[in-house]
Amino acid sequence: MRAYNGESIEKRMVRYGEGAQLYSMGLTMFQRLAKEANAIYRFEGMPPLVKCQVFEEYLEKYRRREK
Repeated sequence: MRAYNGESIEKRMVRYGEGAQLYSMGLTMFQRLAKEANAIYRFEGMPPLVKCQVFEEYLEKYRRREK
């Protein structure tokens, strides 16, 4: 997140390295999960970006629910 005039702003898209840090996982694991989630966007002349909302929705399927 970035601060802007005292308010926090969530990024909608992140690069692989940022995403791995943001979600506290290794780079390879983040890349694999982003690919499985179909959350990768490729624009000509830019490094791939991962859409956070799509990625987080995919991660929810791994959520462990306690009884």
